[in-house]
Amino acid sequence: MIPVVETKAVSDDVASAFDDFARAFEAFKDANDTRLSEIETRLTSDVVTDEKLARIDTALDDAKRRLDRLSLDRSRPPLGGTDAPRDPAQAEHKAAFHAYVRSGEATGLKRLEEKALSAGSGPDGGYLVPDNVEREVLRRLANVSPIRAISSVRVISGGQYKRAFSTTGPATGWVGETAARPQTASPTLSEMSFPAMELYAMPAATQTLLDDAVVDIESWIAEEVESAFAEQESAAFVNGDGVNKPKGFLTTDTVEEEIWEWGRLGTVNTGGASFPASNPSDVLVDLIYTLKSGYRQNASFVMNRKTQSAIRRFKDDNGAYLWSPPASIGQAATLMGFPVVEAEDMPDIALNACAIAFGGFKRGYLIVDRAGMRVLRDPYSAKPYVLFYTTKRVGGGVQDYAAIKLLKFAA
Repeated sequence: MIPVVETKAVSDDVASAFDDFARAFEAFKDANDTRLSEIETRLTSDVVTDEKLARIDTALDDAKRRLDRLSLDRSRPPLGGTDAPRDPAQAEHKAAFHAYVRSGEATGLKRLEEKALSAGSGPDGGYLVPDNVEREVLRRLANVSPIRAISSVRVISGGQYKRAFSTTGPATGWVGETAARPQTASPTLSEMSFPAMELYAMPAATQTLLDDAVVDIESWIAEEVESAFAEQESAAFVNGDGVNKPKGFLTTDTVEEEIWEWGRLGTVNTGGASFPASNPSDVLVDLIYTLKSGYRQNASFVMNRKTQSAIRRFKDDNGAYLWSPPASIGQAATLMGFPVVEAEDMPDIALNACAIAFGGFKRGYLIVDRAGMRVLRDPYSAKPYVLFYTTKRVGGGVQDYAAIKLLKFAA
């Protein structure tokens, strides 16, 4: 009998979904062990066993998706019932924003933004959302945008963030207590720039929804733009070309690790278009130890779900699986003890593809958020719906080229 996870509808309970996922992985291990045993005894695996393993693998992915979705839903605040802001200015902005969103009355927001010398342009550029809405959107993005969750994030007030870095290291030296201080070599400084690009979403609502006083309109906007912003952000942080969008780490110049230099990401080659047939996990070990220990302490693997499916079958010399499911609800799966971050914008395993990244992304990748998110109400373009053209500005790019390494499927 095939030990596949039951196909019954999973309860909307996170603990139940976590148990389903754990049972799916146990079934996967049993089926894969059977396949490996057949290969050892007959030099090939049975077709039925391969098909069974593929079905369990799919069920395992489905269980993980359900667990991720339920965990995210649980972390969201209930619609409505948010506490009123204590600051009178915030309360006034909140009330004016509600009037604008629900009825289009912009007089209050115009007066507030003129008083604050805001750069808002009224009907052309929209109006700033209350601070709590912006915080809620960023909080939700941190939960659903995989690269944002592991990277450094800085809020800026201008159009771009600049930082200086030394390409030769700091100028230092050892001296005795009373010895002369010899002059050290001057550091070579360069500048890195991270411009913030405009990202938008346009949720729609009926006037009936807007007229319903029970609905917390701020939470509704945050929930509606969350998935749209997260999808676009995630793609840009991985593969963005830097033109009207952030610069993704995979579009950065690469070079083989043996001749690595600043300004490029180092790669470890697998030797072909797939993992080596013998000891396939050795290339993962090589990838891990290309990082210096300071980066490796807080490093993560980044790959898509299909690549993760391939490495779930790897074992160490003692027969233990290298990939482990989350130890508890809300935690990530691990590979060789390091967290695995699923980013569906990572490429599949193929010739010359950098399908796996490994590094300390907190030090390696920087995301900049320009303070202020705007909403422009449009009741005319899609009658009878009211559109809310919502924009935020975000940028990103590699800030430490020594902190991220890539596994390249190439000779």
